[in-house]
Amino acid sequence: MIAPGVVVAVVGPTAAGKSALSIALAHALDGEVVNADSMQLYRGMDIGTAKLTVAERDGVPHHLLDIWEVTEPASVAEYQRLAREAVDDIFARGRVPLLVGGSGLYVRAVLEQFEFPGTDPALRQRLEDELAALGPAPLYARLRAADPAAAAGILPGNGRRIVRALEVIELTGKPFTAALPEPTPYYPAVQIGVDLDTALLDERIAVRVDRMWADGLVEETRELVERGLARGRTASRALGYQQVLRFLRGELTETEAHDETIRATRRFVRRQRSWFRRDARVHWLDSADPRLVREAVRILDETAR
Repeated sequence: MIAPGVVVAVVGPTAAGKSALSIALAHALDGEVVNADSMQLYRGMDIGTAKLTVAERDGVPHHLLDIWEVTEPASVAEYQRLAREAVDDIFARGRVPLLVGGSGLYVRAVLEQFEFPGTDPALRQRLEDELAALGPAPLYARLRAADPAAAAGILPGNGRRIVRALEVIELTGKPFTAALPEPTPYYPAVQIGVDLDTALLDERIAVRVDRMWADGLVEETRELVERGLARGRTASRALGYQQVLRFLRGELTETEAHDETIRATRRFVRRQRSWFRRDARVHWLDSADPRLVREAVRILDETAR
């Protein structure tokens, strides 16, 4: 049995099988899922984020899906507030919260004592103007020189996160990574990590992207453009949507957009692994193991009492 007040986190790289395990654990533990995938927070971004349909949720309540419009910039601090409200509500009803997703900073923001560095509007505007004028490459080079560890955890094309890291460095005079606190639990938690052999996961990513295209990712992106996707500083950078937007602008062929989505997702998976594997508290399981659910329950029985 899970002790009252313990959060179960299911983490790991994209396409490794987190959602399937979370549904099985929710049924086994009388639990509810709290989303920790930063792009599943956006309304209408369904196909490209592999968001579970209502049927696929199999009766398990899901929280923090579809809460923001695609024009809304992501706010980890706001996500933290909403996620903790959801977790506390689940606890209050005597059920088990399962925090599920591959966005490592979002998971940390919920599970740990995590105060975010402040912001300076003028400094932020200067950096964003530089980003608009020059693109992300020179800012990323500056970040890599100032804080290689932070740069290693940020995609070179993710201008929003590069700007934020540089802002914190200028404000604090310290590396961005130094601004992140040492882990101190906010909730008691057990983290289950789900992963696959690299070759198998690479193949699964290719199959997933094929399915997204077949399910209508291009059409979904066109509809989201009508709702302002291209103006969304966060949503427009999402894997798949970013590449389809370039196709719609005539910068890539559709085949090039498809193939670049596969490559970019595989690169992103390496970064997710690097983030989560640094945390010795994560209990890793192979999602290809037919005993996966049984092993996850065993770990929880042994560690969450």
